[in-house]
Order: sequence, then structure tokens, then C-alpha cells
Amino acid sequence: MMNRISLAGCLSVVASLFRIFALTALALVSAQAMAQDTRTTVLTGGMLISGLSVPPVHNATIVIQGERIVAAGPAAEVKIPAGAVVIDTSGQTMMPGLIDAHAHLFMIGFGDEAGWFRWLQGPGRKYSIEKVMELSAWQLLMSGVTSAIDLGGNAAESISVRNRISKGEIPGPRLQVAGPLVTRRAFAGFPAEASAVIASPKEGAEVVDRLFRQGVDVIKAHAGLTRDDYFAIVKAAHANGIKVHAHVYAETDVRNAFDAGVDVLQHMGSAGFPTYSADLVRTIAESNRPIVLTAAHRSWIFPDTVKFPGRLQDPVLKSLFPADIWAALQDSFREWPAESYFAGIDRQVRFRSPQVKQLIESNALMGVGTDSGTPMNFNTDGLVREMKVLVDEGLSPLEVIADTTRVNARIMGKPDLGTIEPGKLADIIVVPGDPVYHDLNNLFTVQTVVKNGVVYKNQGKPLVKMPE
Repeated sequence: MMNRISLAGCLSVVASLFRIFALTALALVSAQAMAQDTRTTVLTGGMLISGLSVPPVHNATIVIQGERIVAAGPAAEVKIPAGAVVIDTSGQTMMPGLIDAHAHLFMIGFGDEAGWFRWLQGPGRKYSIEKVMELSAWQLLMSGVTSAIDLGGNAAESISVRNRISKGEIPGPRLQVAGPLVTRRAFAGFPAEASAVIASPKEGAEVVDRLFRQGVDVIKAHAGLTRDDYFAIVKAAHANGIKVHAHVYAETDVRNAFDAGVDVLQHMGSAGFPTYSADLVRTIAESNRPIVLTAAHRSWIFPDTVKFPGRLQDPVLKSLFPADIWAALQDSFREWPAESYFAGIDRQVRFRSPQVKQLIESNALMGVGTDSGTPMNFNTDGLVREMKVLVDEGLSPLEVIADTTRVNARIMGKPDLGTIEPGKLADIIVVPGDPVYHDLNNLFTVQTVVKNGVVYKNQGKPLVKMPE
């Protein structure tokens, strides 16, 4: 009798355990299947800069569900969901991910641009253009840049890197890419694939159509273009539903590009020329068409490096490069003041403040971009240097943050980016202390990076490896 009872009891227990196991397994499978959609991350305790034109919120909480922000505000008013992954941001500042409106991922800040591509063809031949772009994308993301517009490079590699980032195959900012420059003259020493040289407005329109079919997001109108070229390029681009960014310095080129309907005026105000005519600047400001100055890339970086050449050997910067690329970089800096890139530096420094101040005082709509990858203009700090120039020349830190996030999102045509609000994509960075009080200096040391709700860096430590 005892044996029969024991056997029945055992069978009953086994049956119960099986039911529990089955239900648990089903729950686990369901949880795993829904993990992408239901993961919840919370940032709490720090000051919140939303990117909107409002004061910061102290002791704030941001709740992220999947890739979106679902709540943001004072910690006392935002409930932290049970089971959320909580990141303590006390004593720090939470703000929108930075956006660079003018990057070049196939360059890394080498002292001599043409020399960089020669190195890649010789000692550095193990690094393809695509591998270089992977490295630049990782550096940008680790520095708090969660979106960028790449305005000049090889079409195939640019499109591939953009797509691989979008699919989550490699880490980097979400990208819009232009591929080759549409130009009347190629850049000596640069890859042939990086320029689309035209001889007529008709060829300009044909190149735009071809690049659109290849899959670029925007067009970069570059050097030597005629007025008719601009009109043809813009007409073709807009017919295909994409924007045109124009590389313009001289007043005539600015006027031609503006009249043709170019969507974004890049470099305007950073060439070292006297200020523009009041009529031109007023017309552009009243149109609300964005300007991206890229002011720091020569006329601030050069004197800053003269004052402190040690920035070129910064150990944090060194840690973000493979050893052989770092060694080649250092070699490229031996005679950096004599590089042709800085041939007009005296004039550029002389006119840098009047030009930038003119555009600020005009109340023109201003995005923020870097021309990153150009000599000594690193992916890791170029955007913050550009932002600091705008603060030094008259904008408030909060205005510059909004220009680098909200306005740049508008330039990209991405209304779900650029601010921290419920419903927006969760692109958020955390920096130590108060960047507003310290004139943005804290942005040089980004502690946490979240893009699309995924944490890529936390407490100063990358959670994804540097590309090899």
C-alpha cells in the first residue's frame, strides 16, 4: 500500500512539475520573442536638457521602452516601471544625442589629406575605405554623435556602411550619405570614386539621377560650379525627393546656390573672407534656410593646436585608434603648420569672428557641422569644438545644443530626433556635471550613449569593441 501511494504521489508531483516547467518555458519563450519590443531602460537622477527652448529640469527621469522615449520629466512625476534597467545619472546631465551635419567618415584627421589616402594604398593597405568608415562611425558614436550627414566619399562604401549601421551589424550613428562630390574639378590625391566631375549642367543633372539610383540620401554640390550647374543639380535632386547641400564660401557662390534653391549652405562664413553683403545675409536669414558654418575646422583648430600641440598626443584619443593608424597619424603631424590645408590661415583667423558674428546676429537658422576627418579635426572632438566656437561668438550654450540637436534633426528631415520627448526615438547622451555652466566643456567626456534605445556606452566605458 505504501509503495502504491508513494508511486501515485510521485506521479502527481512529476505531473505538477511538468505543468510548471511547461508554463515557465512558454513564458520564457514569449519573453524572449518580445524582448526587443518590451525592454525598458531608465535614466534617472540627473539634469535634463530636452533640446527644446525651455530651462533644464533638475533631478529628472527618462523612461525608454524599446527604441522610443515614453516618459521624461521631474523624477517625482515619472514612475519607474518594475523590472526596468536603471542607470543612475545623479550629478550628471542628460541631453539629446548630438548630430553632426557635416562629416567625412573616410578620413580621420590625418595631417595631410592626400597623404592619408597614399598611406592607405601603401603601409595601411589592410584598411579598406569601408573599414576606415567603420572606425570613424564607432569613434563618432563613442563621442556622443548619434546621427550624422556624411558629405563626401565613395558611394558604394558610404551606402554599405549606412545600411550596416541601420541593420545593427556595426555600431555607429545613423547616417545620411552623399557619396561623391558633384564638382567641376576633382580633388588631387583623393579616391577617384569620391568625385563626380561634370562639364555641363546637363551632366550635373545626370550625375544626380545616377547617385539617387545608387541609393544616396543627399547631394553634395561642390567646387567650381556655375550658376546653371546649381539650378540643374537642384532641379534633378528635388525631382528625386532629396536635398542638396552646397559647399560655398565666396559671396557669388552663396548667391547662386541660394537662388537655385539649395537646401543647406555648408561652410558659409568660414573661409576667411570679409563679411557678406547685408542684403544677402538678410535674405538668407528671412528664408529660414539653414547655414552650417563649420567654423572651427581651420581658423580655430590651427591656433588652438599652436597653443597646445599636446592635444595631438592625447592618450584618450590614442585609445580610440588601432596602433598602426595612430603611429601614422603622429608621423603626419611632424610638419603640420606647413601643410597646404592651412595656407590661408592668417586671413582666416583675421576674419573668423566678424563672419561668424554676422551670421549669428542676422538670426539665420544655423545647424552645426564639423567637416570632420580633415587635418587635426578628429571625429572624437570636432563637434564639441564647433559648438564652443558658436558659444564664444555669442550664442548661449542651450541655443547651441538646440542647433546641434533639434535644428540638425530638421536638416536631416527626421522629426522623431533631436529632442527628448515622449514618442521620440531614444537618442540620449549623459555627460558629467553641468555643460551649460562650463560652456560645453563637459561634452568632451561623454559618459553614456543611447541610440534607438540601445546603450552603447555607459559610465565612460564602450560596450561595443573598436573595429579592427
